[in-house]
Amino acid sequence: MPHVTVVRADNPGPMTLDGTRSYVLRAPGSSSCVVVDPGPDDERHLATLAEAGPVELVLVTHRHADHTAGSARLHALTGAPVRAADPEHCHGGEPLRGGETIDASGLRVDVLATPGHTADSVSFVVTVPDGAGSGEPVVLTGDTVLGQGTTVIAEPDGSLRDYLASLDLLERVGAGRVGLPGHGPALDDLGTAVRAYRAHRLERLDQVRSVLATLGPAADADAVVAHVYADVDPSVRRAARQSVVAQLAYLRDETA
Repeated sequence: MPHVTVVRADNPGPMTLDGTRSYVLRAPGSSSCVVVDPGPDDERHLATLAEAGPVELVLVTHRHADHTAGSARLHALTGAPVRAADPEHCHGGEPLRGGETIDASGLRVDVLATPGHTADSVSFVVTVPDGAGSGEPVVLTGDTVLGQGTTVIAEPDGSLRDYLASLDLLERVGAGRVGLPGHGPALDDLGTAVRAYRAHRLERLDQVRSVLATLGPAADADAVVAHVYADVDPSVRRAARQSVVAQLAYLRDETA
């Protein structure tokens, strides 16, 4: 297993839980490291990441600011290229491609395209190659799978259809392996967590179907939120609405 250090940003909130988790990864004995998700533009947080170096490479799971706002500054502090699927968040590095393999800091990093939360979401399977260490890979999931709670299908380009396909992929890859999410604690078995995620999504879809059967197929997102997510805290009601928009799009495509 790679050596993993968690550096948690001081940005707690309803959407970030106890703060964004940046990860510092290296193979045993490696003098350099890989940073995943620089986090917010917080000088103390970024200095801690830079001091863990030398940083060879910075990787980004998706574009949201609580993961990317510090990218340019970390690049300036370390000189390490920042790579993301969205070119807008690359600094000195090429965009990530799903299916590519990266060798850095004695590690093998396999890039998985896992869209759904956002169109540019990726996950990383990180392995210490044979001969350099032992143990199972770890899987970094960004916001696709969280350490607690569930993630939002975010506007404007989140897709429930893509998200369910990404869960299928992560269940296969993550069976019996540790999952390292962008927020919340590590997951002892990512495959088990993914199955719970899928069951929750399908349950919510059934609830939305039931509401549409009552209110009619033209019911808007606000009406569905009022019925399906009536018990959620007001601080995450906007996120719930985004997921409902994605659920409605999924169901209407299903019946088109």
